[in-house]
Amino acid sequence: MEKMMKVDFEKILKELKPYRERRAAVDPGHAALLVIDLQNYFKGIAQGVLGNILKVIQSCRKKNLPIIFTQHGHTDPPSDGGGLQRWWGELIMAGTEDWKFLPEVVIKEEDIVLPKKRYSAFFETDLDERLRSKEIKDLIISGVMTNLCCETTARDAFMRDYRVFILIDGTATRKTELHLATLKNLGFGFAYLLTCDELVQTLNRSSPAIKKVTY
Repeated sequence: MEKMMKVDFEKILKELKPYRERRAAVDPGHAALLVIDLQNYFKGIAQGVLGNILKVIQSCRKKNLPIIFTQHGHTDPPSDGGGLQRWWGELIMAGTEDWKFLPEVVIKEEDIVLPKKRYSAFFETDLDERLRSKEIKDLIISGVMTNLCCETTARDAFMRDYRVFILIDGTATRKTELHLATLKNLGFGFAYLLTCDELVQTLNRSSPAIKKVTY
């Protein structure tokens, strides 16, 4: 189990200020929330931001934003392990306790569970097709790990012309320096950096009459 990174949130916001000059408001009518890998394997890492993410999920539910939960897992390492197997020497095996979602994460019928086997949620999945079928233009990214699955997914989303929003205190990784370096890089060239409270406030200000989206 990974340990939770120690976060000085005020310091992080101060360091990120130059990388938050680009501003955009999420359009709730064309936005989706992507919750990356909130699984038992990452419990230690996710614990510090889990409460923030759960609040965001609740706000997105009230506005009927599509919520997509990725679930990383492998069934046959020789065929689906690839570079991850070679790099880390271990994998999250589908069906194990490590693979299951954290107990606090409640999946509802209208939510999407998206199996994945690489850092990017777009790699050999139908995520892009799902998003485009519902005219999603804004992708909000939360979860773990900031510098691996979250970052790679954010880059892939940007290259597919989505507006990417990444949650500063709704993502986490092993070390604060990796978290901060990733957010700086994403803020420089790929994504709008938001706090969870900023996103919730934006959603609360939006019209409540948003069409319910189902897949």
